[in-house]
Amino acid sequence: MSFILGLTGGIGSGKSAASQWFETQGITVVDADIVARKVVQPGQAALAQIRQHFGDWVIQADGELDRKALREHIFKVPEARQVLEGITHPAIRQAIITQLSAATSAYAILVSPLLFETNQHLLTQRNLLIDASVELQIQRASQRDGQSIEQIEKIIQVQMSREEKLQRADDVVINDGHLDHLYSQLETLHQQYLALAHSS
Repeated sequence: MSFILGLTGGIGSGKSAASQWFETQGITVVDADIVARKVVQPGQAALAQIRQHFGDWVIQADGELDRKALREHIFKVPEARQVLEGITHPAIRQAIITQLSAATSAYAILVSPLLFETNQHLLTQRNLLIDASVELQIQRASQRDGQSIEQIEKIIQVQMSREEKLQRADDVVINDGHLDHLYSQLETLHQQYLALAHSS
């Protein structure tokens, strides 16, 4: 796979709507969040390592990772996050590379909310940011996830700032909430990416 596009955006920015549109155009989309869930499923090496490090309390009776207990532990013991990321990030990266390599579409997309924060942008040739105002992000995420506004604001605070993302992205699409507006911007970029993929 020669041309890989990174697709990112904050919570509630419209990343999913954008990645779904690209899929309807026949483009392979690899979602880092889905990969991250798969690498800690029962039977995976990363889950065994997490259990080994943190103890049996991180495993539920059904053998699945107890995400809630682990999240609460990380909240109380911030350095535990680095340990967890040290186990999961290499496994996630390897799985992403494997999936991108298997893509047969003209180009492939890596969707990741933490594209820049986790250095996943090093796997991509170009990066697209789906941008929305913080007000819209909060409104969408609270309607969609049933999370409190306070929780969503916390998530936004720990993610890289909009300003920094805007500086690092090669392309920016403003998602003002009208899907047809979003799709028309994506259509223009899609044609550019096809041309770039063809020339690379």
